[in-house]
Amino acid sequence: MKRITVIVSIAAAALFVLRTATVRADESDELTYFTFNSPVALPGVALPAGTYIFQHPDINSVHVVQVLSRDGATVYGTFLTIPVNRSETETPAVRFEEQTAGAPPAISAWFYPGRTTGDEFIYSKH
Repeated sequence: MKRITVIVSIAAAALFVLRTATVRADESDELTYFTFNSPVALPGVALPAGTYIFQHPDINSVHVVQVLSRDGATVYGTFLTIPVNRSETETPAVRFEEQTAGAPPAISAWFYPGRTTGDEFIYSKH
């Protein structure tokens, strides 16, 4: 009887470890939250002030960035990007490019914390 209890305990512990491993965050999508206090622009879309998710939607498509609502329910855009470098790596960041007067600031690049290579958004020349 004692042997069965030990086997059941080991099996329960193994299931707990496996269950915990599936709950752990996966950094492959580089999911990052950004909160903007005023409207911002991305290629072809203007976003009102708010909190947004920036992520790589597919581990095999590193230079594709998806921007979603805070809860992940709304996709605001999926964008092709090109690699861009930075020297500071500790914090997540976005870079802005200058816009004409009255237009919201345009996000030119996104950087995941701990990475020196980020994603530069591609804007049309118009």
